[in-house]
Amino acid sequence: MYSRNWLQTGAGKTYSMEGPGIETSDDMKKGLVPRVIEGIFEMINSSHEATTYSVKLSMVEIYMEKVRDLFDLSKDNIQIKENKSQGILLSGVTEISVLEPADALQILSSGIANRAVGETQMNVASSRSHCIYMLTVQQDLPSEKRTKMGKLILVDLAGSEKVGKTGAEGRLLEEAKTINKSLTALGKVVNALTCSSQNKLNHIPYRDSKLTRMLQDALGGSCRMALLCCCSPSPSNAPETLSTLRFGARAQHIKAVPCVITPEEKSSKSVESSIQNKDVACERLLSKLQEKMCAEDVKLLEELFIQEGIMFYPISSEDFDSGLDNVTSKVIASLQTTLEELVSTVEELEKHNKVLRAKIAVSENRSFWDTISGAFSFLGIRQTAH
Repeated sequence: MYSRNWLQTGAGKTYSMEGPGIETSDDMKKGLVPRVIEGIFEMINSSHEATTYSVKLSMVEIYMEKVRDLFDLSKDNIQIKENKSQGILLSGVTEISVLEPADALQILSSGIANRAVGETQMNVASSRSHCIYMLTVQQDLPSEKRTKMGKLILVDLAGSEKVGKTGAEGRLLEEAKTINKSLTALGKVVNALTCSSQNKLNHIPYRDSKLTRMLQDALGGSCRMALLCCCSPSPSNAPETLSTLRFGARAQHIKAVPCVITPEEKSSKSVESSIQNKDVACERLLSKLQEKMCAEDVKLLEELFIQEGIMFYPISSEDFDSGLDNVTSKVIASLQTTLEELVSTVEELEKHNKVLRAKIAVSENRSFWDTISGAFSFLGIRQTAH
């Protein structure tokens, strides 16, 4: 399940999510995040004693189009992966187990302290990133010998900014551009989802930004989603308020089809694991054969393994896209370097041509005067001869 708030800067989005402080004890002023966490643990405590639960927390922010782990700042560029059984997930993100609401709120408070904020003319503590709170709840049913798992993701979006109002400069301006770009990508995804006809599905540009990629499960309709639109009551912000309301009205038309992962789908994960183990064993065998066979024979044997289904291509669609992006960026960088070298060469040739033209002009000028001087000398000789 996803919950998000939207859209204007300084309209109270972060306050709605966290309240005046995420660990505040005032029930009337508590934000959405502490209320949700307390509600989860109340349901757990009121459940049957034979059922056991575990709750894990993760917290990241999307800052300047990079996913950063707010529980471990050394993880500043987490990759977004996609799994058939688990959907969109973050590779290597920190997960912390919690046993009660107070522990969860204290841990989240430490993550909030690491979030990127900045001061603008509209907000003393303006969010400079999209913040994402992730709660994973696992339910073990010993009597039925099965396990259920669910995810709740709360998203505090950074607000769209007009530079004329916020007075952003330098780093703040670059942050505002990135925020506005990601929100524009989110708007395009919503438009594509709501404008597609039943007979013809439009391309949904989830990959245009890290934000839309992370929200793909919610926007794609595979889970339940709630949207909280925060609007400013100030008349000076009327255009932004109207835009926010239009976005909310359009998002209402997204058709959600929540799905539950079946045991068959879960078993596919174990099948994938066995395939990976088989591939590892084959790779070990090939590495040993390299000691006694030439590289071409080993390569041929590897291709035969793949054709017979003994080995599988280890690369996933996500890794393939990532590799393709890397190759594309390398090619573009190489072309840019070549272009710069060509431009530099052209400039050097132009300078050389200017020098040559100047020398030719001097030479032609000297030849002209030599000719005139020779003509006068000849006339002088003729006159002397007469």
